[in-house]
Amino acid sequence: MELRRDSFAPQFKHKRSNLAEIILVNMKFTWLDLSIPFFNTAPAKVPVSANWFPNRRCNYECHFCFHTNTNEFILPLEDAKRGLRMLVDAGMKKLNISGGEPFLQPRYIGEVFKFCKEELHIESCSVVNNGSKVTEKWLDTYGQYLDVMAISCDSFDVETNVKQGRAENGTSTTHIDNVFKVAQWAKDRGIRVKINTVVTINNWEEDMNDQIEQLAPFRWKTRKIRAQRQARFVMPGILSSRREQFQAFLARHAPQMCLVPEDNESMKDSYLNLDERMRWVISTMNSHRRADRWIRFLNCQDGGKKPGRSLLEVGVQNALQDSGFDEQAFKDRGGIFDWKREAQESLEW
Repeated sequence: MELRRDSFAPQFKHKRSNLAEIILVNMKFTWLDLSIPFFNTAPAKVPVSANWFPNRRCNYECHFCFHTNTNEFILPLEDAKRGLRMLVDAGMKKLNISGGEPFLQPRYIGEVFKFCKEELHIESCSVVNNGSKVTEKWLDTYGQYLDVMAISCDSFDVETNVKQGRAENGTSTTHIDNVFKVAQWAKDRGIRVKINTVVTINNWEEDMNDQIEQLAPFRWKTRKIRAQRQARFVMPGILSSRREQFQAFLARHAPQMCLVPEDNESMKDSYLNLDERMRWVISTMNSHRRADRWIRFLNCQDGGKKPGRSLLEVGVQNALQDSGFDEQAFKDRGGIFDWKREAQESLEW
């Protein structure tokens, strides 16, 4: 049987036509798939400076503190390191550890700072603390990895501190002495000192000029207490100073070149806050419990502190979508500053 070449022509033409249609359709949808994200995807956010609360527990009872959750959970160190590496890969240059009281876990935060400096080579590590648990032994071991020691001090009057709960167990009278002691220890080791003050109805009339000049911090962050939806011990509105009272406090201390004021508007959405969470998630659909390790950004847009998704689970950029972070507000409030430790004097002749 002889097969004629032209007997295949119609079939071949038909197949070729179908193939061309398939190619065109595929090209069309491929173009659509590429074009949609190209036009709609927002630029990636860069978490230049992140504030992390590795633990909520505290030995003070500050009445205006927003940490109503005082659980004692600590993220396993290896998980913390993985999350920090992800943040650095996304552009983080400064890590600030706050709490709770960070120095209730001294070795943990020391190892975090050591990892950040030796492995991740980030520009700045800082810690906000109340000064009650810092030791010279810790500073001798880990101080080389710390750029900024930020100490919270709302008043240089013992009664005012106790009245606001800025005291160990709410009653101790050693806070002011600790502030001066820790500040000097830090300076002796080349660590820059920062003072954080919350201006309230109880301290707005106080004159702190003499004490600030003695402490000589490179930054004195003064904040008007923000009306959170909830606070740890009392409603913040009870302690909140009025705008004119806050302005009077700033005017009284205007000679202090280190003064860095922050009101509610400048703070709004301008901080990237990470919580500590690794917790049991109780599903409403199932009776079993599941353990998850979480590092999540806290969304502060509505005045509260709502946790988002874990960056360990969804990545930094997806987690940032839950943060409510406003990069421009961060820049406008002066979120980027000279945050490196003082350069050590060279011994070379």
